[in-house]
Amino acid sequence: MITEDLLAKEFIRVVEHYYPQVGELLQGCYVKVITSYWGRPPKRLQYIGIYCPDWMLSGIQSNKDALTEVAENMGLAQVVCLNATRLLRDPCSKLSDTDPRLWLDLQWLAT
Repeated sequence: MITEDLLAKEFIRVVEHYYPQVGELLQGCYVKVITSYWGRPPKRLQYIGIYCPDWMLSGIQSNKDALTEVAENMGLAQVVCLNATRLLRDPCSKLSDTDPRLWLDLQWLAT
């Protein structure tokens, strides 16, 4: 079975190959495959989460169609763009407790 980390790296590689300008934008972002379960009976859904800083969010959003096309061709459900700066500044966020590695990576990314 392909792990989520390998799937995220493959997504980045495919985007860089087919859409080089978008691939350059992804170099400043944290890309993660997120697995969730939805429905009855629970169905596993995997989607791409792109964590990017404030100033880069509009560039990623404008190329979301290309990113969604690649994700769907890889069998992933969707692409979600998340503002890393806002997530880190949220006082109610439990990210530092639940996933400290992601929290540290986002700290590095947002500064």
